[in-house]
Amino acid sequence: MKENRYDDEVFFQKYGEMTRSKKGLQGAGEWHALRKILPDFSGKRVLDLGCGYGWHCKYAVSQGADYVLGTDISHKMLEAARRKNADEKIEYQCAAMEDLKLPEESFDFVFSSLAFHYVRDFNALAEKVRGWLKPGGDFVFSVEHPVFTAYGSQGWYYDENGEILHFPVDNYYYEGKRDAVFLGERITKYHRTVTAYLETLLQMGFELRHVIEPQPPEDMMDLEGMKDEMRRPMMLLVAAVKAEKSKREAGCEK
Repeated sequence: MKENRYDDEVFFQKYGEMTRSKKGLQGAGEWHALRKILPDFSGKRVLDLGCGYGWHCKYAVSQGADYVLGTDISHKMLEAARRKNADEKIEYQCAAMEDLKLPEESFDFVFSSLAFHYVRDFNALAEKVRGWLKPGGDFVFSVEHPVFTAYGSQGWYYDENGEILHFPVDNYYYEGKRDAVFLGERITKYHRTVTAYLETLLQMGFELRHVIEPQPPEDMMDLEGMKDEMRRPMMLLVAAVKAEKSKREAGCEK
């Protein structure tokens, strides 16, 4: 059974109080870097995995996308998406991304924001994404940085005066399940290395376009705790394109 904390009323209410929940993309610290690596949306068919409130779905339509499918495991998230970001070109579907069954080569662009660290098997999901994408299609995603997920607790270490000492990084190469704390609630996440993310894509025939560790934007530095985000990476952004032919296909022709 896949975990779905976002349908828990207490957790969902806490998530709704976050700046990114209230302000949308402009309240997301990584947005200034993420939007620079997004492809041209004009006339495109877009799939958003773990779409949440649907902010990125609405952005894709505003930039010219013909059709956007936003999927999420949470009914509450999709209810909010339909209220906040409805559009005739957007379809919302409730499903775990690992369970989706979609036609082969049916999308020009597959996107995901801060959702893959909830997925146990990234390799299997990446294989599905490769199948859903048209040749030359774009794949862009953000995840919690492996430095951030490695130890598991995702909290700072403090001294006796309550001042931050450092952020713990341990068991980095031991991939797998982590019992994390998010919004004061326990939640299951999955840690994998930077190598695991990038090599998986390369071995499946993707070409890497961008690999970015976004820093907090200057206009958010006055927010509580934001300056401390300069002390360790919290997110990883990856942009890739599905090659016209995979390495395996190319090898068969030799």
